[in-house]
Amino acid sequence: MRIAPYGTGSVVKTAIFCIIVIIFGIFLPQPGNAILSATALLFLLFTLYFYRDPEREIPDGKGLIVAPADGKIVLKQTVDHPTTGPGSTLISIFMSPFNVHVNRIPVDGRVRDLRYREGNFLMAFDHRSMSDNERMEITLDTAAGFIWFSQVSGFVARRIVCDLEAGQEVASGERFGMIKLGSRVDIILPASIQVTATEGMTTTAGETVLGQTGGF
Repeated sequence: MRIAPYGTGSVVKTAIFCIIVIIFGIFLPQPGNAILSATALLFLLFTLYFYRDPEREIPDGKGLIVAPADGKIVLKQTVDHPTTGPGSTLISIFMSPFNVHVNRIPVDGRVRDLRYREGNFLMAFDHRSMSDNERMEITLDTAAGFIWFSQVSGFVARRIVCDLEAGQEVASGERFGMIKLGSRVDIILPASIQVTATEGMTTTAGETVLGQTGGF
């Protein structure tokens, strides 16, 4: 199982902590020994599971926009956005702690702008978190126009990782970061994109098609 490079440090620290706990538990009488050891082992296994980074089959099709995150679409609505223009489509993907948390680029393009915003830590499924929570906002310059998306922290998730740089050329499905523990990713597509995603849909980052344009 591949572990996301963004989580290597956390996995190592967790493993060391769990080993210390198990060693300490050896000196406890039963059933305390077994309970403590089992708890530490389960915690380590969950950490490994959380930071898993499976390979994905990026769809090979002209003008496809793929999901930037694993999770469930909790909101889809038409918006006017200063970057993507009027009649754009907002898609919000909620990521539970059990989803893969590695984020991926939705479409080929160039990173036009990166903006880190400090904020609150509302529950990620609260739609106010889109504008009120800590987040990293990313704008891509693509053949379909500007596409805007945002990594949003949550009540538990308070660590956003994004290794993109302004001016960087990126490819559809390419890994670019992650949000640790429950969180959400919002993406806004311009009116030129024919959006096929629906509210309630389960998404797989880099594989699930959100929309398409013939303008490529």
